[in-house]
Amino acid sequence: MIAGTTMKLFDLSGEVAVVIGATGALGGAVAEGFGEAGAKVAVLGRSAERGGACVKRIQDQGGEAKFFAVDAMSRESLRAAHQEIQKTMGHPTILANAAGGNDPKTTVTADRKFEQIELADWQGNFELNLVGGVLLPCQEFGPGMVGRGRGSIINFGSVSSGIPLSRVVAYSASKAAVISLTQFLAREWAPKNVRVNALIPGFFPAEQNRKLLFNEDGTPTARAAAILGHTPMGRFGKAEELVGAAIFLASPKASSFVTGTEIRVDGGFLAQTI
Repeated sequence: MIAGTTMKLFDLSGEVAVVIGATGALGGAVAEGFGEAGAKVAVLGRSAERGGACVKRIQDQGGEAKFFAVDAMSRESLRAAHQEIQKTMGHPTILANAAGGNDPKTTVTADRKFEQIELADWQGNFELNLVGGVLLPCQEFGPGMVGRGRGSIINFGSVSSGIPLSRVVAYSASKAAVISLTQFLAREWAPKNVRVNALIPGFFPAEQNRKLLFNEDGTPTARAAAILGHTPMGRFGKAEELVGAAIFLASPKASSFVTGTEIRVDGGFLAQTI
């Protein structure tokens, strides 16, 4: 290596990482990974119970973390959390936007055609995944990073943010918008040494998609079987398998020349055709 060691490349000591949606399975795993890598972790989400559990797991590993209740759809809530983070932990240098999901009312089914999706439900998916999921958090935390001349922002995309998956039309469109906004901000903030990238999870069973993937008896649904058949590794991902890619994108050393890109953790899903 030119300088340093592999361990130093992925050392987040001295960093303050904000993880919005850390009360979920994927965001929580990333938050724990940041803590284990040495960052102070601000765990943001709605559920104090799940947020507190995430904080405890980080602390049990010897890390430093604190929970902040936040509504990512509210600029005022984000600003209040940001101010408290700065007072108690320091200036954020890492922002991971892991909040989001799909409203079942926007899913095309045998009983609901595309043209029957209500506009309010469509807009709700964009509010959740684009506005609250990325836009407002980046507007709140990004300028401080720009002003201090360093930072890393990681937005959560989806395997559906490129070629859209069947049925989840509004979710796919909103996640495609996330990628577009990610690339815009990467270009705008690169001169100020603030990197903006997207992490693209494949299929990871979590609370929001479990009913789509598993029957009540625990067997895979027909959709799950189709997904696994399209995934060369032949299995679903585990939440902890996102952590390495997230730490890479967060590290000011390991990914210092990486911005505006997508890192896929999908078991080869994108590579599969027939």
